[in-house]
Amino acid sequence: MQIEDMTLDIEQSIEIEGPIAEVFKGVIYRFGEGNIGPDGQSLQLKLEEFAGGRWFRDRGQGIQHLWGHVQVIKAPTLLEISGPMFMSYPAINHLEIKLHQTGNVTNVSLRHRAIGMIEPAHRTGLGKGWRSMLDSVKADFAKLAGTPA
Repeated sequence: MQIEDMTLDIEQSIEIEGPIAEVFKGVIYRFGEGNIGPDGQSLQLKLEEFAGGRWFRDRGQGIQHLWGHVQVIKAPTLLEISGPMFMSYPAINHLEIKLHQTGNVTNVSLRHRAIGMIEPAHRTGLGKGWRSMLDSVKADFAKLAGTPA
């Protein structure tokens, strides 16, 4: 196995028309209870908004999956999460979400870095998954403003 097969580095960003504090709340919502899968169903995610807080999937009846822990939360500009994410194999992940406002536009940048025995399906699907989450935050704001996303 080559080192390139064991590492991952994805960077994406999106511009959202809206104040940074509200966009940050939207990010927290979409990475937590507002997260939905491609099939439109809730992923039942919870995000505890404090250092050491868990990011986990609670499927009920005692079935839970730890995705990570909040490493840094600095509202409204930064959220960092470290942990296994959705990878049930030897891997370490770091997710960094930074927000920066210029005028009435907030830029949300996401960077996901990982090292481990990364499955090819995860490698190919992650870009689409993160894009979908960022697009969901933007769509939420477009609905509020009554404009197309």
